[in-house]
Order: sequence, then structure tokens, then C-alpha cells
Amino acid sequence: MITRDKLNELSVWFLTGSQHLYGPEVIDQVYEDAQKIVAGLNDSGAIPVKLVAKPVLTTAQAISSMFAEAAASPDCAGIVTWMHTFSPSQMWLPALGKLSVPMLHLHTQYNQTIPWDTIDMDFMNLNQSAHGGREFGFAATRLEVNRKVLVGHWSEKQIQADIADWCRVALARLDAEHGRIARFGDNMRQVAVTEGNKVSARIAFGYSVEGFGVGDLVAYMNEVSDADTNRLVAEYEDLYDVAPELTQSGARHESLRYAAKQEIAIRAFLEAGGFTAFTTTFEDLHGLSQLPGLAPQRLMAAGYGFSGEGDWKTAAFLRASKVMAMGKPGGTTFMEDYTYNFAGADSTVLGAHMLEICPSIASGKPKIQIHPLGIGGKDDPVRFVFNGRPGRARNATIIDLGDRFRMVVNEVEAVAPPHDMPKLPVARVLWKPLPDLRVAAGGWIHAGGAHHTVYSDQVSLEQFLDFASLHDMEALVIDEHSTMHSVQNELRWNAAYFRLR
Repeated sequence: MITRDKLNELSVWFLTGSQHLYGPEVIDQVYEDAQKIVAGLNDSGAIPVKLVAKPVLTTAQAISSMFAEAAASPDCAGIVTWMHTFSPSQMWLPALGKLSVPMLHLHTQYNQTIPWDTIDMDFMNLNQSAHGGREFGFAATRLEVNRKVLVGHWSEKQIQADIADWCRVALARLDAEHGRIARFGDNMRQVAVTEGNKVSARIAFGYSVEGFGVGDLVAYMNEVSDADTNRLVAEYEDLYDVAPELTQSGARHESLRYAAKQEIAIRAFLEAGGFTAFTTTFEDLHGLSQLPGLAPQRLMAAGYGFSGEGDWKTAAFLRASKVMAMGKPGGTTFMEDYTYNFAGADSTVLGAHMLEICPSIASGKPKIQIHPLGIGGKDDPVRFVFNGRPGRARNATIIDLGDRFRMVVNEVEAVAPPHDMPKLPVARVLWKPLPDLRVAAGGWIHAGGAHHTVYSDQVSLEQFLDFASLHDMEALVIDEHSTMHSVQNELRWNAAYFRLR
């Protein structure tokens, strides 16, 4: 499982292209410049993984060997390619035709500005990225290679941020390839959109989806010690505002201890099996006295993927989004469009779930409370209660259309609730969907978008689209520029494209 403290064990390889036409002195200079670029990017503090400068590639055999080595390395998340000089693209064709790792084509040059007073043909022969990158781009386009292209000088903060975000997407792909999703119980009964083809998902994304009886989790809970429970309860009381009735002297303290045991047990189960995400459902709780609420919320904050009601696609997508968000300010959570506030052009959506919203999006210190759930017929569950942060964010979902997967993303503007909600005992966030509720919800419904989403003010729209691109997945964006006509047309064009493929 990829975590922030393990990022230094992973790398992205920096591959520089040239040719022997220019002689050994130029090749040596090319390599020296590439090393300086890599050192500058690593020293910037922006890149979440280590960039590694590989020897300059000047022959088809060397390029193919390097690509094969990258594909075979368990620690290589992807490659960055850069053409310092002119590198004839025919020698890249064999390797590009077998590319199996994410590739970023960085169209940059070592120097930032033209040395007007001293520029000569030696300088021109060495610094040919402007057309060397175009030659390389033709080869990739000719083979329909899936890649990211970034243009700009490598020292610019925006380019460094863009490289960093792409690296996080490459890490999410690597994580998904080895991901395991644990499902405690099955999907919520008779629900369509949370179902899907697990074999197709394994082929497309790499992760496995594995079902377990709730009794398997209960067995882990039975092994939780009082000492471990005491330590976690003390952590709750130190970090959060705990309702008086749940404190050690409170009448319902045992419910908090039970929630702590659930967290300890689920975490131990996931760690023992190498799972990166999990699901629960209130319809499969045999052996549990309350639906896990606080446990999924805390585990999401620790980086695990989660979804309620057995929705394994959203759980896997949330895990990928957590990886894409690593090291970025903000929060990312499982979410559901719950209810509307119709107010014309200012209509808003109240997003929430029964219990399980990640506290990474909280606007203040979360409160730990206990309230009835209203469904499920179990004891009152313990949960975080808070309001979400205002600001720009996005909702994204992945659905299974049978012949392909589709990602739908809606840009939103989270706002502070205009009124208190003292009787709503769940974590929640209020947002204005862009361009407005009429187009956003109408377009979402036309696209078949799920009611479960990943909500994030960390993961950028570009990252979501890059993730879709890396998996050859259809993606639809609904934002301030969308109209119902444009959304419906894009869905028609997308259907034609993917079915013709």
C-alpha cells in the first residue's frame, strides 16, 4: 500500500533522447543538463517521488531496453521523456509500441531564455527541444500512444506543480494495479449502479474485489484488547470534541469503546490482507451491534478507500483519489448527493451519508456524537459530525456501462450553510453545482452518474482526467461552461468513439 512515508521508495524515470550525430561531447553535455534538471525538480520539494536521471538514449535497442526495464521495475511508477536535441523518432517506435507504464512527455529545454548576444550554431545544435519534441510527438501520435504532454520551462513553479500532479496520478495507477478491495457483506439489495463487472474492473484497473462475511470482521473484533481500546479512546478524546455522554463518565461510553474496537479490527483486517479499500452495508451486520461509522471515517482520513452499501467501484476510486491527493492541502472523501435546496439559479445540494464522510473536508474540529440511524435495526452508531469547508471542489464518479467504464466529474462551489441544522446528526457539506443545478443534475443523470461520488477539493480536474486517460476510460466534465445541449452531444460523440474502437 502506497503511503506518504513510503513515497521515497518509489521513483519516476527521466529519459532523455538524443543521437550520435552530434558526437560524444554533446551527448555528455546533454546528460549533464538532464541531471541538472532532475536535481532541480527533486530539490524543488514539489515532486512527491524521486525523479531518476537515466543515461541518454541514442539507439532503438537502448530505448527498448530502458522501457522494458521500467515496466519490470516494481518501484517505477512511470517515465518522463525529454528530447534535448533532435532524436529521430523512428528509433522510438519499437519501444513506444510496447509502452506499458505511464508516460509524461515534458516539452521543455535546459535554458530558459535565448542568449541573444552569444547564440551560435553550436548552441542551436545542442538545444533543439523545440523541434526534437515535435518529432517525438509524431511517433507517439502515429502509434496512438496514451501519454501526457506538458509544455513550459522546468524551473517554473506551475510546471513543477503539473509534473507533481501527474506523478501522483501515475502513483494512483500503480497502487490500483496491486489494490485489493475488501467487501464486508454484499451490495445494498436491488441497487443497480453500485453493481458492476469485477472481472472488467480487474482488467481495466488491476485491483481485485474480494467478499468476506461479517463474521470474519467479528473474529478480529474479538481479538481487540482492552489496552488497545483504551489507547484509541484516549486518542479520540485528545483530538476531537467528544460528546459528554460518550466520555468515560458518560452513560454511553461503551458505545464509543465499541466504535474504537471496530476501527482497530477493520484496520488490522486490512493490514493483514494488504487491502487498500473496503465497503460495508447496513443490510449485512450479523454479529455487529452497530454499523461502523467512526471507523470508516478515521480510516478514510488515514488514506483507505471506502464506500457504503457495498459500492466497491467508489471505494476503489476513493483510494485512487487519496493517492492522487497525497501531500496536497485539502480533503477527499466518499460522498452522496442527498437532498436539494431549490432556489432558482442559487439552488444547492446537501451532500452527506448515513455516517461515513471523511473528516479531511471538515471546516473545524469534528465532533464525535451518537445518534439513532433510523434504518438497519441496530444500536445507535457513533460518528463524526461536522460541516464541510467552503471553496471550489469537484464530485466525481465511475460507472460500469457494460462495454466500458465512464467517469463523470462535476465542478462545484462548496458554501457555508445559511442555517444551522441542529437535528441533522451527520457530517455534511453544502455546494452549488456548476453551472447550476438544472444542468449539472440533468447532465449527470443523462450520463448515468451514480449517487455515490468522490468529493475532493484536493484532486484537480486535470488529475481526474489524467487518471481516466491512463485507463482508456471515457470522461465527461460538467462545469461552468456546460449546457444540456453540450453534455448530450458529448455523450453521443463519446458513445460513437468508444463503440467504433
